[in-house]
Amino acid sequence: MQNQGRISAIIEEGCRFEGNLSFTGTVRIAGTVTGSIYSNDTLIISETAVINSDINANIVIISGMVTGDIKATSRVEIKKPARFEGSITSPSLIVEEGVIFHGVTKMKDKH
Repeated sequence: MQNQGRISAIIEEGCRFEGNLSFTGTVRIAGTVTGSIYSNDTLIISETAVINSDINANIVIISGMVTGDIKATSRVEIKKPARFEGSITSPSLIVEEGVIFHGVTKMKDKH
């Protein structure tokens, strides 16, 4: 996994959270989250993560399982072995070969 700078919050594998999460800075999630997630920076979803949430962030990098709607102001990267189901609104979308993607995308300018 590429280094995204200083990580300000981590939800480790084995942790479960239900509700609304709001972060400042880069966040890495490896556990289970149900609800909504907001970060003004980068959200990294690790291979072990199971996310059932609507997500708003600047950059979203997915390697785990995500169900929900994503709104990213800069980009979304979906990396193998990710599974995604939902919708993505972002000016940039990168999907690696081998990813399971069930959903729709809407490309939106950064302006």
